[in-house]
Amino acid sequence: MLRVAVVGSGPSGVYTAQSLVQRDPEVLVDVLDRLPCPYGLVRYGVAPDHEKIKSLQHSLRTVLEHERVRFLGGVRIGADGLSVARLRELYHAVVYCVGAASDRRLGVPGEELAGSWSATDFVSWYSAHPDAVAAGDGFVRDVRTAVVVGVGNVAVDVTRMLARGAAELSPTDMPQAALGALSASGVTEIQMVGRRGPSQARFTTKELRELGGLPDTEVIVDEAELASDPAYGDPSALPAAQRRNVEVLRGWAAAPTRGARRRIRLRFFLRPVELLPVEGRVGAVRLERTAPDGRGGVTGTGRYEDVEAQLVLRSVGYRGVPVEGLPFDADSGTVPHAAGRVLRGGEVAPGEYVAGWIKRGPTGVIGSNRPCAKETATSVLEDAPVLARRRLPDDPLDSLRAMGAEPVQWAGWLAIERAEAALGASLGRGVVKLPDWAALRAAAGSADGSRTAHASVDPSHPADRPS
Repeated sequence: MLRVAVVGSGPSGVYTAQSLVQRDPEVLVDVLDRLPCPYGLVRYGVAPDHEKIKSLQHSLRTVLEHERVRFLGGVRIGADGLSVARLRELYHAVVYCVGAASDRRLGVPGEELAGSWSATDFVSWYSAHPDAVAAGDGFVRDVRTAVVVGVGNVAVDVTRMLARGAAELSPTDMPQAALGALSASGVTEIQMVGRRGPSQARFTTKELRELGGLPDTEVIVDEAELASDPAYGDPSALPAAQRRNVEVLRGWAAAPTRGARRRIRLRFFLRPVELLPVEGRVGAVRLERTAPDGRGGVTGTGRYEDVEAQLVLRSVGYRGVPVEGLPFDADSGTVPHAAGRVLRGGEVAPGEYVAGWIKRGPTGVIGSNRPCAKETATSVLEDAPVLARRRLPDDPLDSLRAMGAEPVQWAGWLAIERAEAALGASLGRGVVKLPDWAALRAAAGSADGSRTAHASVDPSHPADRPS
């Protein structure tokens, strides 16, 4: 019997657990997460108005309810929790699926001004992540114009959230405070800025088109900026996704303005070089015009413009952060590995593995995690005959509790779900997320059976043992 810990309950972690239990009937998997809630970025990163993508939780739920999978939330690994070395003692194998938790910075003067945030901060706030900054309505209070730096899907998401009204946001699971702040927002203009051209933008066409369907909002594109892209005039040689993006942008550039209440301006070949203060906070962004350098990049032209903005959101990528006790490549923001096997000093570290963004970097979409997880699971199962020889403590859960941890098991998560449904009903809405650690812990602790995992057909699995 092989006992595996998967650290992280987002798509990469759940897909790893799924691959393990589907392919070997002798594997038991504990999925650990520092949050009391499962699903990772599907719960806390997918925009609340993207119900179809958020419905992926249903398939992830099926895996976490598998008879040989156990969810243990509220378990911290690394500097402020259980050490990597101690965790390794409790399981035959440990797979780290911890994602890329940090954002990239612009590295320009003024970035620390009030009103300058990462898109990650903004997304965490409207997604009710318990670690979200306590900004209240400070993201959008007294904001008329906003600049979003970046032209990927996250940039499109935060732009869309800034342009949504109460009627569109109320049916979502957005926390009440964020709903109230965004509904009352006075934002009327959002500029989304990319340093390269439209053929190199990283948003998907589906996400891009959504901007054109927002009520009382128009999308404005300057054709002169598009035309600076060598591929704009004849996009036929572009890959299909980029070609469709260019076609959508061409359509908007050709359309007359309608005088809608809100405007989204898509800007290209501009890069921020400074955030300018007004009364101690962001008041404008200084942008430098760029030009293609003939090698796929851009170069500065020395021509500048200042764009008014009381809010600046940077969305220029994510970075992995080191887990204390694991090797880490600071240049790539990943853990060194070979087919998912962690490398220490260039040598395979027995029983240690990675999957997801901490393995390959922040690339791809949710579905990209499936083959990534499968590769790592294959490595685990190939190593299983040797790994399973090591004797383990009877139940890792007992060891965790002896160390002072009180993991939130599946019954605790179900209690959180019930509390969020009740909160929504009390507000005349659907499900509304609990916004902070205290509320989540209180809800999880209300479950009478929070110390009992869901049933397992295998009596040797810890889930079947009484506490």
